[in-house]
Amino acid sequence: MEARGVPVLALATEPQFAQRLREHLEEEQLLDGCYRLQEVPGGRVALPVLEEKLSQLRLPQEMPCELVRIQDPIPSRAARRQTPAQKLRGELQQLLGESWSEELERDVPRAWQRHGDLVLLHEDSFKAAPWEKLGPVLWETVASALGARRLARRGRVLPDGMRSPSVTLLLGQDGWVEHVDNGIRYTFDVTKCMFSPGNITEKLRVASLPCSGEVLVDLYAGIGYFTLPYLVHAAAAFAHACEWNGHAVEALRKNLVLNGVQDRCRVHHGDSRQLELRDIADRVNLGLIPSSEEGWPVACRVLKKGTGGVLHIHHNVETLPTPAPPQTLVLRAEQGSPEGAGSDGEAQHPTEDGGKETLGARIRPEWQRWAEATAVRIRGLLAELHGQPWHTSILHVEAVKSYAPHVHHLVLDLECRPTLPA
Repeated sequence: MEARGVPVLALATEPQFAQRLREHLEEEQLLDGCYRLQEVPGGRVALPVLEEKLSQLRLPQEMPCELVRIQDPIPSRAARRQTPAQKLRGELQQLLGESWSEELERDVPRAWQRHGDLVLLHEDSFKAAPWEKLGPVLWETVASALGARRLARRGRVLPDGMRSPSVTLLLGQDGWVEHVDNGIRYTFDVTKCMFSPGNITEKLRVASLPCSGEVLVDLYAGIGYFTLPYLVHAAAAFAHACEWNGHAVEALRKNLVLNGVQDRCRVHHGDSRQLELRDIADRVNLGLIPSSEEGWPVACRVLKKGTGGVLHIHHNVETLPTPAPPQTLVLRAEQGSPEGAGSDGEAQHPTEDGGKETLGARIRPEWQRWAEATAVRIRGLLAELHGQPWHTSILHVEAVKSYAPHVHHLVLDLECRPTLPA
């Protein structure tokens, strides 16, 4: 429902005095620049004024005018150029009138996620008690100001082992949305599945990897965040996508069809630790944070035992507050990370970390130690599994994002090959 404009106070005068009155009001900083001058009954021109400053008004006697209210004020061009956050705040101020307060202003979001016609608000938005009294009109006003048809508010990620979101639908019938990243279509229910815009750089990097003819095993597929770039852009021949969250599996199946790759992927619904596949993969993606360590033995089992392959191991690594001089750990770059990669969302589209560092190929000592320790662990697992020595090589360490203060989400590209007999 479209909200009707709130009447605004104005000074009405004859047309021949309008320009002089405007100049006087601008000089005294009393003109309300949010609204246009309008013609009112009697052929007069009404100039909107700031009601809170009306007591300061002093008009020359030769400038006859009358105080009126414009019932349907027309926003000025400047007002129409407002940012979405400014527009939202302005419309909420009009809605609450004299009830507006600094407490409520602090409660109004300045950033959000947009998924098509659905806007997802931060969990701390509109928590103050006065908002509850407004009922549905609050959400209708917010949606109208942000150009959305549906509205939802996220909460904390549930501790259910599946990273299920706690999202409340505030306006609309369902939470199914569609999002496009790098030409790949993702559909999912925001009330049931996570979508991380902060991982876009890694999805772009994955899309550039040379995977033609390869078999991929994605141990934590979700809705297809990484499975789809491997299939659509990196030209993997086939993928095995493992996921235990039923809601994510439903979305994953839809996304495979949406992108026309359903015939090149088999979905394994269940705990990836129980996966029965062996000796099949050229590449394994372990996209679980804070740690994918429980999946390392499975990743080793599914690698082709005769030729090995590459593991992409995600992990959150703590970094000391004072960074040491940069070091380079790229021993052999499989493929460079794309430059200038970013989210394709609107300007008010937040990332998980509130701002990603531009890290490039700089590798900090803590990251190097983690990568080397992981390579040793994987080498031991492979040797124990196959009864023969294996060789592991660090190809690349990618800093995806800052996950929390002094904690970085990293991806280790680790090449694993059986050692040939002498």
